[in-house]
Amino acid sequence: MLTKTIIEPFRIKSIEPIRWTTREEREGLLRAAHYNLFLLPADDVLIDLLTDSGTGAMSTQQWAAIMLGDESYAGSRSFDHFRDSVQDIFGYQHVIPTHQGRAAERILFSVMCKKGDVVPNNTHFDTTRANIEFVGAEAVDLPIPEGRQPATRLPFKGNMDVAALEDLIARVGRERIPLVMLTVTNNSGGGQPVSMENARAVSAVCRKHGIPLYFDACRFAENAYFIKLREEGYAAKTPKQIAQEMFALGDGCTMSAKKDGMANIGGFLCTNDAVLAGQEKDLLILTEGYPTYGGLAGRDLEAIAVGVQESLEEDYLRYRIASTAYLGNHIADQGVPIVQPPGGHAIYLDARAFLPHIPLDQFPGVALAAELYLEGGIRSVEIGTLMFGTAATMDLVRLAIPRRVYTQSHIDYVIEVILAVWKRRERIQGMRLTFEAPFLRHFTAHLEPVRPGT
Repeated sequence: MLTKTIIEPFRIKSIEPIRWTTREEREGLLRAAHYNLFLLPADDVLIDLLTDSGTGAMSTQQWAAIMLGDESYAGSRSFDHFRDSVQDIFGYQHVIPTHQGRAAERILFSVMCKKGDVVPNNTHFDTTRANIEFVGAEAVDLPIPEGRQPATRLPFKGNMDVAALEDLIARVGRERIPLVMLTVTNNSGGGQPVSMENARAVSAVCRKHGIPLYFDACRFAENAYFIKLREEGYAAKTPKQIAQEMFALGDGCTMSAKKDGMANIGGFLCTNDAVLAGQEKDLLILTEGYPTYGGLAGRDLEAIAVGVQESLEEDYLRYRIASTAYLGNHIADQGVPIVQPPGGHAIYLDARAFLPHIPLDQFPGVALAAELYLEGGIRSVEIGTLMFGTAATMDLVRLAIPRRVYTQSHIDYVIEVILAVWKRRERIQGMRLTFEAPFLRHFTAHLEPVRPGT
């Protein structure tokens, strides 16, 4: 039976109260946080869409698995369960646990990259770019041209520009490119999926030039489901089969298990290269922990082992993709500019089109995110000029939806708040920086509204 109503494919078994605040309270809270939503106390947020990373609700099966956690320092059976589950999907020979995805990135780039190297990606996310730049290498974004155009609709708008990849290799030389990365789905590009055809083409270029291909696999299950829905020849395949086919095109991956791992903490680094794996484990021991726990408790390894499998369940993915589109389509129908089509884990407001009167050096995305909090206690995140500086080609506000947390009525409330802000958008003022850190400044930056005449 086909219905228009989206229902959550689960029952709620435990609840967490959320607190209402008044607009007057939120004005004071935002000033105290220097207009940076990262600096707000979580208890003062009504609907928290800052990130979908580690904010999801775990299943009964995950909680049951936690009770089986083996906390042995070395040789834990929980690591065996974790490794076997990861290899079942990703297929790589060496599985290295880390406390979260950015730790996997730091280890990967510390081992594989040096000063002067170049790392291409369809679009690097913030921690990926920062970890590459920290070792003195250059992070280069190679999205397809349509990926830089928020209003353009394409089924696989997260694809890498394969011709641009070939041109980059020819221009800088293969010896300066230690690896190519492909982010699935393309988070900074609006949560847009990458097609199997594109992944195959990128893999072919890498093979031709002898360059390893690594996936940023944070949202691999959502990407697999988009392929099932949109790419010819995949409708009859399961998301798991699709994921397995895609990862077979690469040489390794980084993964934040806080996304499609369905866990509250954790990540991993995979590779087929035994020499690299040894170097990576050496660094892991130095900074994270022994290779059979990697900075995680045994119970967390068990939760991830169950979660990566649950993320591929079709009933869950059908609900996940449909509920995100529900938010995007409802506000777009009222004229609100978003990245089209709606992505898998989030809706991205196009802040430049939403607030065309605010210049880029006054951070339109930050201004819009602040206004959503003032209006309705909703926390979101700017992905644009504050986050990426001069590398930003768009100014977006991401509304990332935690997995299995909010119901349709929560999303209806978010729609109402966005539309209220849309109606008075001309009155929103820009922001200026009063403090910034040298790396990842958006996490700790201080800002204030730009007053007329200043």
